[in-house]
Amino acid sequence: MDETPAPFVPDTFEPPRGLATASFVLEPLDPRHNDADFAAWSSSIPHIRSTPGFPWEGWPHPMTPADNLRDLERHAEDFERRSGFTYTVLDPADGDVIGCVYVYPARDPDADHDATARSWVRADRAGLDVALWQAVSLWLAEEWPFERVAYAPRA
Repeated sequence: MDETPAPFVPDTFEPPRGLATASFVLEPLDPRHNDADFAAWSSSIPHIRSTPGFPWEGWPHPMTPADNLRDLERHAEDFERRSGFTYTVLDPADGDVIGCVYVYPARDPDADHDATARSWVRADRAGLDVALWQAVSLWLAEEWPFERVAYAPRA
């Protein structure tokens, strides 16, 4: 009996390299974002923890910039392996990191969804949370190969 899990996305699917709106731009998260990513989430821990879909395995939790770099390297490796997709959310005006979007497989094989999405924005950009959720929800429905995505709604 082969228990190899099904691939997260089909081999023929080309994961989007980003999404652009007037309010934000998504691009794959990678180590070059380390300083701005670290500043974004570490300044907003209480806000992120209050965001629908979090807390997520106790994250965010205090880390050093070096720990954060290793985390970003892991997310970039997941993207290259096509086992999960993490995007940084950038301000289109200045390119500063203002949040993050995660798209990963459902953890429970018996779940009623095939992907889980989570997102957060910095506390000083809290007003973008609903717009980010709306845009990402539509993007996932139109551009990704998933049947059902679990993504905590925003009010």
